[in-house]
Amino acid sequence: MRALYIICTYEHIYMEANLKAETLKILGDQTRLRILYLLTVSKKSLCVCEMVDALKLPQYQVSKSLVLLRRAGLVDVDRNGTWGYYHPKLDDKDNEKLFDFVKDFCSGEPFDADLENLKKRLALRERGKCVVGFVSEDELLRIMRKKGVSV
Repeated sequence: MRALYIICTYEHIYMEANLKAETLKILGDQTRLRILYLLTVSKKSLCVCEMVDALKLPQYQVSKSLVLLRRAGLVDVDRNGTWGYYHPKLDDKDNEKLFDFVKDFCSGEPFDADLENLKKRLALRERGKCVVGFVSEDELLRIMRKKGVSV
């Protein structure tokens, strides 16, 4: 009976370590790391279009990365009509430690530029929600000027 307990305990420890390794592999991609950084430092739920504009990446690339971050249990999404707002999943102590690490670890470029772009994009919100959606770079600049956001 003791041998079975030892085997089960070993398997549990191995699975736990494997899960942590897989989580770190997820962050081995620059796009996913940049997304997680934005989500952790912004302290706001973000929609995909806001992240696309902040990161200057195609929508499919951001969406694909968000799917993988969700599967890894690092982010969650709240639906509001057709809008999906992503935020860090804070219901796990290990996640909180990881998010703190990401905030401290990610400095310099491209992270600083991403954050600056996000601040400008968030200035376009109305009542705390995204109202712009996916628009061209030229249209986004026009809207920013109209709202008095420095470009």
